[in-house]
Amino acid sequence: MTELLNALILGVVEGITEFLPISSTGHLILAAELLGATDERWKVFNIVIQTGAMLAVVWEYRARFFRVDVALYRNLIVAFIPAAALGLAFSKYIKSYLFHAVPVALAFIVGGVIILLVERRSFTPRVEDARAMTWLDALKVGVAQCFALIPGTSRSGATIIGGMLFGLSRKAATEFSFFLAVPTLVAAGGYDLLKNRALLSANDAPIFGVGMLVAFVSAFVVIRWLIRYVATHDFKPFAWYRIVFGLVVLATYYSGWVSWTQ
Repeated sequence: MTELLNALILGVVEGITEFLPISSTGHLILAAELLGATDERWKVFNIVIQTGAMLAVVWEYRARFFRVDVALYRNLIVAFIPAAALGLAFSKYIKSYLFHAVPVALAFIVGGVIILLVERRSFTPRVEDARAMTWLDALKVGVAQCFALIPGTSRSGATIIGGMLFGLSRKAATEFSFFLAVPTLVAAGGYDLLKNRALLSANDAPIFGVGMLVAFVSAFVVIRWLIRYVATHDFKPFAWYRIVFGLVVLATYYSGWVSWTQ
């Protein structure tokens, strides 16, 4: 029951944070630490349940994904390649040195400051709709996604803010960030599951099932809310949340209030 409860909590954390610019990986690292779910099996769990969040995107945009849209497929492949290549090359080192409370907290703060700086800019979008993106626009967003390899940065934050800097409207950047989550999260989850399959057994199926289901439901709610939100709001509240959250983690670490053993 404890493991199922942990799976439920982590699934909710994943679903809520995956598509907001506040870093799902960073939240999962810290939440797992507080729950004591820090062994290699739980680390695999935290990556695999991202598939549940990804399925929420596929379901919400099923009309686009399940019709022949050559431009969309091309753009997703182009945008996926940069982070996939860097992830394969450096994932071992990133997990060894950056999957810890202090680097995550610092990434939260730096990312929040960057969002505030970008939101201060006044710019006229060149691309109003994700359907109008060229392959070069997609490549630029893909390069921006590479920064999300640093836990605490936020994949959605990097792609949305990067997309805005490269001329996409807030809505276009947000939607393409959703779409790009599909190949990115499937590849990350599948690769990690295959690489660590020896750690798992049939007895783990319930916790993985619960985590993916809860991540799907909570992500679906967030996706629908965020599309409405970006129509009339900016990302400043998320930036301030990141900064405050990062400072709280640093304060608890250096004061000893929380034993961040990882």
